[in-house]
Amino acid sequence: MWRIDAQRLHAVVEALWNEDHQVRVHLDQEPNPAREPTVTSPPTTAPASSRHGAAYEGTVTVLSRRTVADGVLSLELAPGSGEPLPPWQPGAHIDVVLPTGVTRQYSLCGPAELRDRWRVAVLREPDGRGGSRWIHDNVREGTRLRVRGPRNHFPLRPARRYLFVGGGIGITPLLPMTAAAEAAGAEWSLLYGGRTHASMAFLPELAGYGDRVTVRPQDRYGLLDLAGFLGEPDPSALVYCCGPAGLIDAVEAHCADWPPGSLNVERFAAAAGEQPAVEEGEQPIEVELRASGMTLTVPPEQSVLRAVEEAGVPVLSSCEEGICGSCETAVVEGEVDHRDSLLTDEERAAGDTMLICVSRARGARLVLDL
Repeated sequence: MWRIDAQRLHAVVEALWNEDHQVRVHLDQEPNPAREPTVTSPPTTAPASSRHGAAYEGTVTVLSRRTVADGVLSLELAPGSGEPLPPWQPGAHIDVVLPTGVTRQYSLCGPAELRDRWRVAVLREPDGRGGSRWIHDNVREGTRLRVRGPRNHFPLRPARRYLFVGGGIGITPLLPMTAAAEAAGAEWSLLYGGRTHASMAFLPELAGYGDRVTVRPQDRYGLLDLAGFLGEPDPSALVYCCGPAGLIDAVEAHCADWPPGSLNVERFAAAAGEQPAVEEGEQPIEVELRASGMTLTVPPEQSVLRAVEEAGVPVLSSCEEGICGSCETAVVEGEVDHRDSLLTDEERAAGDTMLICVSRARGARLVLDL
């Protein structure tokens, strides 16, 4: 009979959380252009210190470049000065700032205990906005890249049991999660799908876990059997899913009757119905930038992010679709009309933060900590 070592689980996951708490601080694919727990758990979302700002900002050198699947590169990055990199927990990602001026997010997918290097994987996106193509065509061993991070909007929380579902390049944030679950002695299993066997990265690493990992390329097995894998709602389990929108939507449907907070997802693109858009009857809003001492009028056709940038106030941004979290900003006053695909229901209800690339005010005025 399987028994979880609760103390080991708590120690492993809490250690990752505590390391990340000391830092002031998914995505691996470019944005689409068109219970009964027996372990005391940390909060269900990453603490503010790990979500805002960057723990490290500087230049790293590419130590290795490997092709790990059709169209997928694995890059190992190390700081040029040799100083240790910031600690991170499974689910974290970094920003890679390319010479072309674009910024992309990539999940850290190597061993979390290593402090001298980070590993990321990059899927070449022929129909993307050029970031992944530039990396595939230009980055070699010895290439220097500007990076920021890590940040974590997809943290692993303690549980008796984990069900991981990965699709394509969405396997990357799940790799350190499976390693942490294994180290803690937790019960876990992974369902991993992709277009073809050759397109699925890191299979040799996962093979070491034996029957805990189920590999199902679509050209041989069809769509993933989510009902068979997830089973009935389990109050002691947490589900983690990363991959294409269709996969995440299907997992959300299967988990609709699970206890609140059981499902944790990371998206590559905004969820259906949450794409940034000008709503009918949209009105201009007034946005006060408290720290900068200025007030802006943001017309319906302009995002708060764009208005802030045009006012000359520096703010991080990348996807502009409400999925990466780079532009997450603290709200001092006002009610937010959340239109992102990242914040939890609890965070939206709290109303003390917003993604200014897509979200606006429910009323006529917002005060931001900018």
